[in-house]
Amino acid sequence: MEKRIDLQSFDEDGLRTRGKGSVSGSKGQDFDRDRYELARVGKQQVLKRRFGLVSMTGLSCGLMCTWESLLVIFAIGFQNGGPAGLIYGFILIWLGNFSVFICIGELASAVPTAGGQYHWVSLLAPRSSKRFFSYITGWLTVIGWIAALTSVCYFVADLVLQLVSLNDFDQSFQRTNWHGTLLLWAVLLLSVFINVFVSGALPTIEVVVLIVHVLGFFGILVPLVYLSGSYNSAKVVFTTFNNNGNWPNHALAFFVGLQGNALAFVGTDSVVHMSEEVKNASKDVPRSMLYSLLINGFLAIGMLFAVLFSAENIQELLNDTSAATSPFVRIFTTAVGSEAGATIMVSIIIFLEFCSAMGCLAAASRMTWSFARDQGLPFWRAISMIDKRTTIPVVAILVVTVCSALLALINVINPLAFNGTISMVLQGFYLSYLLAIGLLLWRRLRGDLDNPDSSLTIFSSGQVDEAHDRSLTWGPWRLKGALGVANNIVAICYLVLIIFFSCWPAATITEFAMMNFAVIVTGAVLFISMAYYFTYARKSYTGPVVEVDPHLQ
Repeated sequence: MEKRIDLQSFDEDGLRTRGKGSVSGSKGQDFDRDRYELARVGKQQVLKRRFGLVSMTGLSCGLMCTWESLLVIFAIGFQNGGPAGLIYGFILIWLGNFSVFICIGELASAVPTAGGQYHWVSLLAPRSSKRFFSYITGWLTVIGWIAALTSVCYFVADLVLQLVSLNDFDQSFQRTNWHGTLLLWAVLLLSVFINVFVSGALPTIEVVVLIVHVLGFFGILVPLVYLSGSYNSAKVVFTTFNNNGNWPNHALAFFVGLQGNALAFVGTDSVVHMSEEVKNASKDVPRSMLYSLLINGFLAIGMLFAVLFSAENIQELLNDTSAATSPFVRIFTTAVGSEAGATIMVSIIIFLEFCSAMGCLAAASRMTWSFARDQGLPFWRAISMIDKRTTIPVVAILVVTVCSALLALINVINPLAFNGTISMVLQGFYLSYLLAIGLLLWRRLRGDLDNPDSSLTIFSSGQVDEAHDRSLTWGPWRLKGALGVANNIVAICYLVLIIFFSCWPAATITEFAMMNFAVIVTGAVLFISMAYYFTYARKSYTGPVVEVDPHLQ
């Protein structure tokens, strides 16, 4: 049943100006503004707004785990690109993400809902195709977040097993696939416990995570640089390119290797899916994304320089495929000269990666809850329920956890297929960004958001204007004029570049193990979602459900 909110009782900034329930003070004003922003796009406030700018920045920084992830997936960029390729590729990816998330920030400011991309696509797409594109975007985002949660939990489990191998001096430990899956489930369960039973303390926890994220960086950087016995020259670091994938030239190898740096920035939009729990969301959600990009970018490039300048024989470490630990673990061990020191350094990364899993579950569950609320998922009535005691989507948290746990079973059966499944994260997220930003550029060039009009435009031919909702307006945070258009174009070009090269394998060797399974998995998700849409969902899914009347009374 739709509820009606009198938007005439709000001024243009979203502050209540008259009528029953008027409030005074900044806290009341923030609540009214946030409630107004949701009502303006037809949504009712049902989640409790616990998070502020600092806690959201902590969640985004901790979930991205950029400098930590760069160490874990270091080999991707080093094999195809080398030291110089890693540095120049990182700068390209960093700047590209700034461009993308300025655009995402504009959309989040205009429509600050937990649905994010699929909600924006529904509002921005042409009338004839809004339901289809919105539905596909929603599925890509939900599956992408479940895969992201699984991959982060796997990183934690894998690092724990590597520590066991590192400290197994008699080499009696024999690692198997089910070890990783069991540990992954343990990480999931602990994340669920914190998200459900300690949900009220999550904002404080995320502030602590931000502090540990920064301090942990120095806790690893200082011993790595200070205790290292040798240093590589600047000429070697800035001019050495690798082409271990045997591509026709170094330029092509460089672009193939960009995937590693790009994966280190996945999860920046986590705060978008927490928007309905953020105070002053239309301003602080965009700010927190850019602050986290700024903080994580500087930390990550600092760690990258530390490893490239202080580690010796990196290529030999990467070539040793029989080693029980990752190259960066062996770099730590060599730098500090002891397994105990390396264990402490890796333990810091394990803790921060676990915090990333905890935040990932929160964001994934809110996205799943939002899509279910709009009837985009099977069993949407149950998944969209909100626990009255905690005011969080407990059922959605459990559904995401079960899906992630089932996905982890693939690792027991076929590790190659499992790696392909979780590697679709980049493609799923970037495709959803591309759809939303491409439609934003179209609407921007038309001037629809600058000159809102709630009525439909009828041309002389009798055709209806294809812009679906001309009442959509800019939020308080955006780039204006030609600068905004130029940034949209840059973001689209960057996304197309990364999506294209994320489909490439790591080498030209045509072996089954070297295939890029992400292409197959992403294609399968698109095919299944389209098949489900045309056979069933197109009859029930109409886009974001209007819960309150957004029109003036």
